[in-house]
Amino acid sequence: MTLSGKTAIITGSNSGIGLGVAEELARAGADVVLNSFTDRKEDHEIAEKIGKAHGVTARYIKADMSKSDECRKLIDEAGACDILVNNAGIQHVEAIEKFPPEKWDAIIAINLSSAFHTIAAALPLMRDAGWGRVVNIASAHGLTASPYKSAYVAAKHGIVGLSKTVALETAGQGITCNAVCPGYVLTPLVEAQIPDQMKAHDMDRETVIRDVMLTRQPSKQFATTGQIGGTVAFLCSPSADQITGTTISVDGGWTAL
Repeated sequence: MTLSGKTAIITGSNSGIGLGVAEELARAGADVVLNSFTDRKEDHEIAEKIGKAHGVTARYIKADMSKSDECRKLIDEAGACDILVNNAGIQHVEAIEKFPPEKWDAIIAINLSSAFHTIAAALPLMRDAGWGRVVNIASAHGLTASPYKSAYVAAKHGIVGLSKTVALETAGQGITCNAVCPGYVLTPLVEAQIPDQMKAHDMDRETVIRDVMLTRQPSKQFATTGQIGGTVAFLCSPSADQITGTTISVDGGWTAL
């Protein structure tokens, strides 16, 4: 277990990609801190389940990633941060001229600014330890664009740029920073959309996935949360010591087009 003795904080991790990342880092031996903006019994139970399954310490800490002070407090409350995975994110789809300003502000705050705040709080701890890994979950939309997703595309492009800057500021200090850029990932949220899409397009499951949902993903297959988690775990391994300031696409060929 290569990450034994390390503590990983994963934002937005009580479901979906973040939970998949937490699972894989725990599998590799890291103690994990899960996070979201809720504070439900089931949130803490998810952490307990991961801890028991992998023999690591797992905790859940509530923090609202739209608020800068709570982003920084998350790192402080965790008490240690060897690995930081910035995953929290929201989405809104609408034409620019109709895009609600409050939605723009919220997406930029949660998808981009939160990463700045958590990184700023975590880097001193990593420098003191002489080792650290920052992995920012960007998106294929951090490398290319789609219409009606102005705030999301802007935030994810910003995450890619932020990752490069952090990498340069920490080069040679035992710290790396990279961005993982998923395409469409089969999360519970996406899975729940499939029946509605089947009904709307009068298609069977396989056809609606291939021809509607994955129209821009050449592999015509969803990535899985475990695959994203495995990519993050690789970036935290000794094999990735010299991988920093770059993007790794897990998008079935989307950005190769």
